[in-house]
Amino acid sequence: MIMFAKETYIRRRQQLKETLKSGLLLFLGNDECGMNYADNTYHFRQDSTFLYFFGSDYAGLAAVIDIDEDREIIFGNELTIDDIVWMGTQPTISEKSERVGIKETLPMGELKNYLARATAKGQPIHYLPPYRADHKLWLQELLGKQASEVATGSSVPFIRAVVEQRSYKSEEEIAQIEEAVNVSVDMHCAAMRAVRPGTTEAEIVAVVQAEAQKHNFGLSFPIIATINGQTLHNHAYGTAPLKDGQMLLLDSGCENAMHYAGDLTTTMPVGTHFTEQQRTVCNILRRAHLTATENLRPGIEYREVHKLVLTEIAKGMIDLGLMKGDPVEASVAGATCMFMPHGLGHMMGLDVHDMENLGEVNVGYEEGRTKSTLFGWKSLRLAKALEPGFVFTVEPGIYFIPDLIDKWRAEKQFTDFICYDKLESWKTFGGMRGEEDWLILGDGARRLGKYKPMSPEEIEEVRNS
Repeated sequence: MIMFAKETYIRRRQQLKETLKSGLLLFLGNDECGMNYADNTYHFRQDSTFLYFFGSDYAGLAAVIDIDEDREIIFGNELTIDDIVWMGTQPTISEKSERVGIKETLPMGELKNYLARATAKGQPIHYLPPYRADHKLWLQELLGKQASEVATGSSVPFIRAVVEQRSYKSEEEIAQIEEAVNVSVDMHCAAMRAVRPGTTEAEIVAVVQAEAQKHNFGLSFPIIATINGQTLHNHAYGTAPLKDGQMLLLDSGCENAMHYAGDLTTTMPVGTHFTEQQRTVCNILRRAHLTATENLRPGIEYREVHKLVLTEIAKGMIDLGLMKGDPVEASVAGATCMFMPHGLGHMMGLDVHDMENLGEVNVGYEEGRTKSTLFGWKSLRLAKALEPGFVFTVEPGIYFIPDLIDKWRAEKQFTDFICYDKLESWKTFGGMRGEEDWLILGDGARRLGKYKPMSPEEIEEVRNS
């Protein structure tokens, strides 16, 4: 198991204690989960917050930071000989704990008793929102609460403290993220070289996954590889031969050995070159992407960068005769969301959508700010002012979604901005998206990892290499 130095985890826990000052902090690690029966499990993935503070990438653990009693305890059961026969010799709970600077361990059966004693003396128990069914049931048992109480009882101060701490990536974390991004770039380049008329989506997925696997890296999320780029998250892979003139949208990234993520998107031609229509849209997308990256700096709100990108896309659509009017007004009103109905990006780190289990608004918005209810704008995951240490994605897209076109046309929405008659012939185009991962610095920003081809010419060069 690869970990940071012991001092890193000690420092992280100390910072958390100094922020919250009192109470008992409860951390539930993940357990094995049966895929179709108990002994045939899904690939194990530790909870990211547990990893961040305790480093142990093993199933069957929980932890407590008792600020008032000045105790840090990892709970877990030692392996039996039956476990060892199947899994091999493993470090003991004490050995695992010592590696992260924790000296006190207790059997898992003691956790409920410890929490009961804390409750009896009036000590507040803080826990994070449970996102797994087994954790919800576990919390009911541990705390003696009903399901509805567990669902609403997570600690807001705990959430805010964790978000505040995990949002700022250290240099050692950035090195891990860049390792993941570099392999993610290799995954995308492998797909560009493999795609051909006659190949299938499923075959390209196999190529992409193999590139991650040969580094013994996992996937940071299920691969999106589709000729239906207008469908934002398409996890179904076709086996029909791809054709010249089609485009393949690949949204994929890997997770390195320490579970830090990469997340990239490329839209590539199946044939040797983009069609002229595809090239035109790809260049509009590229200009939108550059508009975003050229404006990244400390202090700028990401909602403002999102608006700038929508405005650039609107300008491109006006040039194509698909929109009219003022591009800024169209974007603020929501008309441009016809072509980009999602947000510009999201935080990234130990989770590909970093800390999303703690609540999108808690992670991506200032305290007291709420999400827009406007179509497209409501999908903006990251909106707040950017700060040094933030790692996030930049992923503009341009899509032609037939159902959305038909719906808005029937409802006569945004007729001052959208030229529906001319848009009709574009309903078979599909969609395009490009994505990179970026870091905010003290005086600007930089792209993480090695460069991934983005322009039509760069993509074609790799495709034909």
